Amino acid sequence: MNTAYDRCDAKGLEDALIKRVMVTPEEVITRTLDPASAIVSRDGLAKTLYSRLFDWLVDKINVSIGQDPNSKSLIGVLDIYGFESFKSNSFEQLCINYTNEKLQQHFNQHVFKMEQEEYTKEEINWSYISCR
Repeated sequence: MNTAYDRCDAKGLEDALIKRVMVTPEEVITRTLDPASAIVSRDGLAKTLYSRLFDWLVDKINVSIGQDPNSKSLIGVLDIYGFESFKSNSFEQLCINYTNEKLQQHFNQHVFKMEQEEYTKEEINWSYISCR
């Protein structure tokens, strides 16, 4: 019986990640992938799993807040340039936006630290800014 809680066949998964099967009218050809190609297979599987999990999570959130096509409420992903309004945000878009936010945070911390050092050097009265 197949359910959402069935375990994956470990050997089948391993074979799928490290082997390629080609079916021709005459024969079935199986070849083992080199390590670099196997890594590409593994990474592709991980990206697909995370992407589907992200889509599932967004769907669950939308259902829980009563999201429908005519709704005025939505979940948006904020990046350093503002809101990007896509019909459907992907896991990849979340990663891009998260990276942009981290870069912006790093930039802000660097700039504020330089400004604070300059104020101290010039003996300007200022209040400490905590950047987290």
